[in-house]
Amino acid sequence: MTSANLLVVLLISTVVGALVGLGLGGVITHPLWLGVISGFLATILAGMARNYLVSRGVLGPKGAPIPAVVILYTIIASMAGSAGAVEVVQAKGSSAPVLIGTLAGLFSAILTALLMITYYMHPREK
Repeated sequence: MTSANLLVVLLISTVVGALVGLGLGGVITHPLWLGVISGFLATILAGMARNYLVSRGVLGPKGAPIPAVVILYTIIASMAGSAGAVEVVQAKGSSAPVLIGTLAGLFSAILTALLMITYYMHPREK
């Protein structure tokens, strides 16, 4: 069920990032700020959607929501992923707000997924 959780987070975060980039593209002109806001909102909303689906048992047996420490690390991951997305878009020679938002959401979700995998990974027994 881990794969389903990760796919939900990746898809929702990418779509929300694109929508935020589209909606705020005319308001926020600085690409870095647009990317950070898009990535942050995308990962927070994707995490909330994942927690809702897990609590309802849609993604398998009912599980625990994401702990607060992982949410704190998610905020940091969203900043790093968003900054990376802005760099990729600018290296491409573009400044499209939708592309910035989409990649910010996707990159932030990838880093969040890595955090989720690391948090739930069980260490080998000695």
